[in-house]
Amino acid sequence: MTRGTGFEALSFIHRQLDGLMDPLIMVDHFTMTEPTFGPHAHAGISAVTVLFEDSTGSFRNRDSLGNDIELARGDLYWLKAGRGAVHDEAPTPGSRTHALQIFVNLPAAQKLEAPSARHVAATEMPVIEGLGHRVRVMTGKSNGVTGATPPALPFTILDIALQANGRFTHRADPGDASWLHVIRGEIDVEINGTCHRLSSDTALATHGAEEIRVLSAEGGQAVLLGGMPLREPFVQKGPFAMRDASQLAAVIAAHAAGELGSID
Repeated sequence: MTRGTGFEALSFIHRQLDGLMDPLIMVDHFTMTEPTFGPHAHAGISAVTVLFEDSTGSFRNRDSLGNDIELARGDLYWLKAGRGAVHDEAPTPGSRTHALQIFVNLPAAQKLEAPSARHVAATEMPVIEGLGHRVRVMTGKSNGVTGATPPALPFTILDIALQANGRFTHRADPGDASWLHVIRGEIDVEINGTCHRLSSDTALATHGAEEIRVLSAEGGQAVLLGGMPLREPFVQKGPFAMRDASQLAAVIAAHAAGELGSID
């Protein structure tokens, strides 16, 4: 997907994958060099921005909670929209943002909660380093190392860089769904002893895996996302994902009436 001259993205959407992405609704792998979307609302989800370390300049993040932050390369911003929030993100002049935008579903019990947010600077993220691998624990935990706690449900985000012949093993929590997306290179993924080969801009979803090993002969990068699937019905329209049609209609009306807030 491209939009104008300053935005290009590859999107993965839950309805294309028969629910295998749960609790994810959508994942966009994008590059942005100029303002593209303008202020827009979210409700019933978390909108999570993961900046990669090869981004340049800064990425201005504003929302109706009053936050106005210039995200640096490698940073993360988690907006739990809850009952509704307005959001705007754009690269500052001369910047190039390489990132993921991750939309994580909220359980029905949290869809009408007040919005909240957390900024996690790259300098605050613990790093796992070993033979041929460097892994940034952006949120959640891996190999006994704990990163930031999201403002919504427990969720793990790992930014995995592999050198030539590098390998890394992650042990997921029991019952977790895991999503692995290859950012660059070719990576072999072993899940409970079964091997899959993934190339750049491909992804794999699995539920209940105990051990996930990633290996690369030439080197590469992947992001591993993990959390408990909700297994709840929801109704989605654009940036809103609500419990049912009546709740969706109510939040659309609230947004039209200006009740989800604004960015001054």
